[in-house]
Amino acid sequence: MKTPFIRDLISYRTMLFMLVPSLLFVALFQYVPMFGLVLAFKHYSYGKGILGSDWSGLDNFKFFFISGDAWRVTRNTVLYNVFFIFINLVLQVGIAILLSEVRSKWFKKVSQSVMFLPYFISWVVVGSIAYNLLNFEHGTINTIFRNFGMDPVNFYSTTGIWPYLLVFFSTWKAVGYGVVFYLAAIMSIDQEMYEAAETDGANVFQKIWHITIPCLKPTMIILTLLSVGHIFRGDFGLFFNMIGNNGLLFGNTDVIDTYVYRSLVQNNEIGMSAAIGLFQSILCFITILLVNGVVRKADKDSALF
Repeated sequence: MKTPFIRDLISYRTMLFMLVPSLLFVALFQYVPMFGLVLAFKHYSYGKGILGSDWSGLDNFKFFFISGDAWRVTRNTVLYNVFFIFINLVLQVGIAILLSEVRSKWFKKVSQSVMFLPYFISWVVVGSIAYNLLNFEHGTINTIFRNFGMDPVNFYSTTGIWPYLLVFFSTWKAVGYGVVFYLAAIMSIDQEMYEAAETDGANVFQKIWHITIPCLKPTMIILTLLSVGHIFRGDFGLFFNMIGNNGLLFGNTDVIDTYVYRSLVQNNEIGMSAAIGLFQSILCFITILLVNGVVRKADKDSALF
């Protein structure tokens, strides 16, 4: 006699078969590489391989923390991501609401296309654009400064301005993508609520404040939670292509991901790179658990799990 589980497998065999490529992808690229975490506790030797290399205990972690770089790169990573999350959330929700109130379909389509386009531009290209804008000798901005009799600015040696530039380019690239989610959420709101509000004499701002924003709350919470889960992960493409190996800017721009990259490629510190990556993953895991727990207590239906 077939159990309910077996019957479900047979009934949904076509849909389950369609999941196989995704499951294989996740297994190969998400779970199999986790075996490499053992390198965080070893002095890796190319001759001995992963399994044959000598154990080092917590030496790789000690080196990272004793070096004095741990606090700097962790602080930078968290602060940048906090600003990215907050600014993107405000702009994405605000622009989505503004577009939803625009009556011109032509303007909506053009605006969405223009905002969404930067998302498809590679960070390599964005880094080249930034360099051509900010270059001291021939950059567009400094050329304009010279034409107006102003002193040029050496952006690539001025550390204080880069947090603003990085936030600007990150926001420019990500806002259009997020607007799509919030526009879709706005389109799914029951129009009868707006009609009832109009009947009661509510103006546009009152409808936005009392209907649109509350209805967007679940989407805002879910997307923010997903972003918070990566708060200890820097956008490697952004930081590496905008900053490169410019050591003058590392104090304000170096994040965990770029630090790991340099440790691996330039210093060949495979064990320490694995240790930092494990440290980063544990922090992300703990953060998402804590934030989700807070959200779950405040609003159980809005939590991820």
